[in-house]
Amino acid sequence: MEKIKELENIARQLEPDTGTRHDIVREANAYVEHFVESLPGAPGYTTGEINKLRALQIGEEGKSLEQLIDILKDEVDATGINSASGRHMGYIPGGGLWTSAVADMLAAAANRYAGIAYSSPGAVEIGNQMIRWLASVVGYPEETHGNLTSGGSIANLIAIKAARDRYGINASNVRKMAIYFTEQVHHCIHKALHTTGLYEAVLRSIPVDGNYRMDVIALRKQIEEDKREGLHPFLIIATAGTTDTGAIDPLDEIADIRDEYGMWFHLDAAYGGFFVLVEEAKARFKGMERSDSVVMDPHKTLFMPYGSGVVLIRDRNALLASNSYKAAYMKDAYGLDEIDPADSGPELSRHFRGLRMWLPLHLHGVAPFRANLEEKLMLCRYFHKKAGTMGFETGKTPDLSVAIFRIPDDPDNRKNEAFIKALHEDGRVFLSSTTIGEKLWIRCAVVSFRTHLREMDIALDMIRENRDRVLSGGPKSSLHISGDH
Repeated sequence: MEKIKELENIARQLEPDTGTRHDIVREANAYVEHFVESLPGAPGYTTGEINKLRALQIGEEGKSLEQLIDILKDEVDATGINSASGRHMGYIPGGGLWTSAVADMLAAAANRYAGIAYSSPGAVEIGNQMIRWLASVVGYPEETHGNLTSGGSIANLIAIKAARDRYGINASNVRKMAIYFTEQVHHCIHKALHTTGLYEAVLRSIPVDGNYRMDVIALRKQIEEDKREGLHPFLIIATAGTTDTGAIDPLDEIADIRDEYGMWFHLDAAYGGFFVLVEEAKARFKGMERSDSVVMDPHKTLFMPYGSGVVLIRDRNALLASNSYKAAYMKDAYGLDEIDPADSGPELSRHFRGLRMWLPLHLHGVAPFRANLEEKLMLCRYFHKKAGTMGFETGKTPDLSVAIFRIPDDPDNRKNEAFIKALHEDGRVFLSSTTIGEKLWIRCAVVSFRTHLREMDIALDMIRENRDRVLSGGPKSSLHISGDH
């Protein structure tokens, strides 16, 4: 008994008393407040060493929270891309709503198992309520269901697997099946095709038009050729908001082709889908509601923290048939009316991630989200126009909130290689690059809810200064680590 008591005394260190909890929360909250308050002046990208972090070892005795927060502050949150900053305009930024962070704390503290309704009917209802609302945003019917996922990769995997299973594709027939997408499709689609075994199918990359959208004439022609060759076209993968340029494929015309050939129409709208909330953008998404499955990422254009994705499947039976399994030890959990998240995706153990969406949407309402999205569309057009007047070569007028530009008259991309390097060394605003048709382009992705007109003007100043420095052959820009310039 003495040994048990001794172990209990040590084990109880994992359950801090009230005073200790208050101290921990106070210190952590002070850091969070300082971090959030400093964001308007913080750079979008910095370089730095992480030597203390690498040297840190887990031992038998604990360390002070002060020491750990110092390492977090100096070597995690102050190096690399500042994802929470309004000056992150490179990759499609994740959001990081503060109210979602509060929801995550509440979810983690209560630690409800959100995989089955028998375990936590309220947690599952919150997730399913979000799925029903999301389906209404897309324009899907009531029989739609889906899954709140960790992001677009798992969401696309679930949808592609559901399509595979609906069409009965297996090792015996996969090489006769044909799948269609463009070069602009996100690389997580290729990962999903590998994971599901569909990379052994016939994969057709359909050309894009001058606006980087799928060429539906070429799509129809390819399908006809494949049918004549004895192949079975079964899946079209379109994109609403490509990563490179933000382009939206012609969804309604693709849906017509799906109807004509009896195929599955999957839509990757991970980045762009939520812009359908903006009245002036709705027409660009015509046909979205006709897709068989759609993916959207709330951690992109609903500004939630990373780890927030969703897949919706128009026919819930296709989703459940592809994911639902029974286990003898789970017999007590069966028989409820609610659809369990464990039956609509690959995860059994899962975070109660519905709360991070449910709390902000109910707390703030939809209006601030819609206003943010409309603002981003306008800011991107503002940037695109300004970049053109500054003498840059620019891409087509953006469909959404990604603009591309480059120094012109640069056939070997050397000027633009030096340019993006200078921008990264500067770091006031983080921009990224991509290659389209052998040309190196700089990308400006206006997505963060913390990006406003002030941040766009800082970006334009940085771009102008570094362009002039690169073209004049002057000294490299110095790395700006904080403050406005």
